[in-house]
Amino acid sequence: MGFFTPKVTTAQMSAAPLKAAAGAGAAQINDFLAYTTGAAEQRALQNPTVSRSKDLLASMIGCLEMRHYSKQWTGERYEEIYLPLEPWMEQPDPKVTRNFFYSNLFADLFFHGRAFAFVTSRYSTGLPASFTWLPAAMVTTPNQTGPQWFGPSDVVQFNGVDIADSNDVIQFLSPIQGLLYQGARALSIATHLDQAADRYATLETVPGYLQQKGGETLDSDSLSEIAAAWSSMRRQNAIGALNDYIEFKEFSVSPAEVVAEQRKYQSLEMARVANIPAYLVSAPQEGSGLTYTNVQDSNRQLYLYGAKPFIECIQQTLSASNVLPRNRYVEFDVEGYLAEEMLQDIMVEPVIQTPIESPS
Repeated sequence: MGFFTPKVTTAQMSAAPLKAAAGAGAAQINDFLAYTTGAAEQRALQNPTVSRSKDLLASMIGCLEMRHYSKQWTGERYEEIYLPLEPWMEQPDPKVTRNFFYSNLFADLFFHGRAFAFVTSRYSTGLPASFTWLPAAMVTTPNQTGPQWFGPSDVVQFNGVDIADSNDVIQFLSPIQGLLYQGARALSIATHLDQAADRYATLETVPGYLQQKGGETLDSDSLSEIAAAWSSMRRQNAIGALNDYIEFKEFSVSPAEVVAEQRKYQSLEMARVANIPAYLVSAPQEGSGLTYTNVQDSNRQLYLYGAKPFIECIQQTLSASNVLPRNRYVEFDVEGYLAEEMLQDIMVEPVIQTPIESPS
């Protein structure tokens, strides 16, 4: 720390009186009966790889501590001077936990490419003192329809109602396009494969077909009735009956096995779309194996490849001049989190015992 660094013992805004944020069109905020996260997001979360990817990142981002600092020029470089936390840095929304608030902000960035927080109260300086999360699926911006967001919108609607002052809405813009947009085709393929697997899971017998070997040629309606009766009998008793002229033949290549292989590949595709190392979501990769080195480094890879763009988006948005005074910044304590996880890995590292040979 620099020689002339001042000693900071109290936050500069913590004692400031509060005043409620106002604005017409915000009446539906906190009316949870109208809240929804959107059907597209719910469908995406039915995919196990997407759900696992989102949960891994949310569990990391949601548990990170916040740090507050200013910068001072030492003559050679900028030095960070850490300050006491403002109340909102400990708990942005007084009604819910910090974990809940940031996890949901991340989820919206992950799926939609942007997230929103409404300012529920302000200090006497006009800077925000508390927030509440707004589901991105309920927020529309008539001047930007997406999926590419070009900047904060000055016209913001919540559940179809204009929020009079767009400055009451803090807009987080992800550097990565939302998964619902950039992964739309991969999600569609994965959904159809899951539906096929669901159909095959209800079969009581191996897939195949019935073939007439002799007798009078049956029309399509008669063949359909025989096939339906065969299928129904197998579902009820696991035993079917055929005459001398009808034979059941199993497919040489089972469609269920083909779908299973396709689903394995698609899980790898979804890991790519989510920017998550495949082994972290148990997506199968040929020629790869999880070693101790991978486990020890997994949290760092999760941060570098998956979480970092979202973490930077959140902390830089909350460090902007519409949230904090000039030369005041916030950041997540990522180093502390990674150091803690690394220590846990070292503590559980298996010890290789060398057998002691008895003297001859």
